[in-house]
Amino acid sequence: MIKINKKAVEKLKEIRNSENYSSDYNVRVKVKGGGCSGLMYDLNFDNKISDDDNFFEDNNIKIIVDKKSLFYVLGTELDFSDGLNGKGFQFKNPNATRTCGCGESFAV
Repeated sequence: MIKINKKAVEKLKEIRNSENYSSDYNVRVKVKGGGCSGLMYDLNFDNKISDDDNFFEDNNIKIIVDKKSLFYVLGTELDFSDGLNGKGFQFKNPNATRTCGCGESFAV
């Protein structure tokens, strides 16, 4: 399961509305190879759910994660920061053994 804190919920709803996605578009979290630590997060809106997807809901936000990515993000909390030390979505991943300085990639 993935948790989404209140600031991230507000920002996701703001982005979904500003990009004219309808309410049937959910948040898709995916892990792909790349970045300086080896793996990167991919966060998008999607309205398609396949048989290989897991479906969660937290704070009235529906989250889709494919089976391959689920292993890497189980127990992760999605946060949003607009502070001086960095702006954007942040993944607080208990499975990550190492992260890069910018927080864009991780290793397990």
